[in-house]
Amino acid sequence: MANTTSGTYTFDKTYAIDDIIVDAYERIGLVGSSGNQIRSARRSLNIIFQEWGNRGLHYWEVGKTNVTLTVGQAEYTFYRSSGDGTSSPCVTDANVADASIYGFADISQCSYRLYNNSSGGTQADTTMTKIDRSTYAGYGDKKTKSTPSNFWVQRFIDKITLTIYPTASTSAAGSTNKLHIYFTKRIEDAGVFTNASQVPYRFVPCMTAGLAFYLSQKFSPQRSQEMKLFYEDELARALAEDGSASSTFITPKTYYPAIT
Repeated sequence: MANTTSGTYTFDKTYAIDDIIVDAYERIGLVGSSGNQIRSARRSLNIIFQEWGNRGLHYWEVGKTNVTLTVGQAEYTFYRSSGDGTSSPCVTDANVADASIYGFADISQCSYRLYNNSSGGTQADTTMTKIDRSTYAGYGDKKTKSTPSNFWVQRFIDKITLTIYPTASTSAAGSTNKLHIYFTKRIEDAGVFTNASQVPYRFVPCMTAGLAFYLSQKFSPQRSQEMKLFYEDELARALAEDGSASSTFITPKTYYPAIT
């Protein structure tokens, strides 16, 4: 007789913010939290999400879109939220307006993409080189118009900017030509207590352990070191599991001794 199982795989989908907080407090021996303690926990959870941004690239935060080019325009801006400003227009591969143009943290890759039609059929990409401030500053005429081949990213408090060189010429900025970018997104705020977190199931254990560590510093300092060890251990496992592995090829080195 087969085991009776739930048949579902959605624990992380229904693991609400208030459940995360309760579990974290239980880990440090605190049951029956007050309203102020619950608000404090949500604040700490948001700080953890910010801290993860300093832990390297998380592949589940990577998104892609296409930037609509304007003739002669060097700088394109992507704001933290719509309340900070209006981001530069982006479209999906099907040439539909893309709503994911807010919440950028960084741009890692950029290609100049030429479509064979405006509805996004076959396309050809030309890789662009990511440069730094000093290299861009060394260019003479920064309004030179041609096919974009280099890009530079600046990261500010409320926005990031993508600066290209050369700027797009009339032919390079046609309706079928775009900048295809891979960008790193911020993790969404915790928000109301009934929300689920924007975290994949692999990171649920370290998220909860991390919140327990943060709360222990405020409410159970004698357990902070213990909670930190649990958190770092869980986070290391999650980071090791994150991403998508590629094939590895090992070739033995051939040694030819000198022949006299």
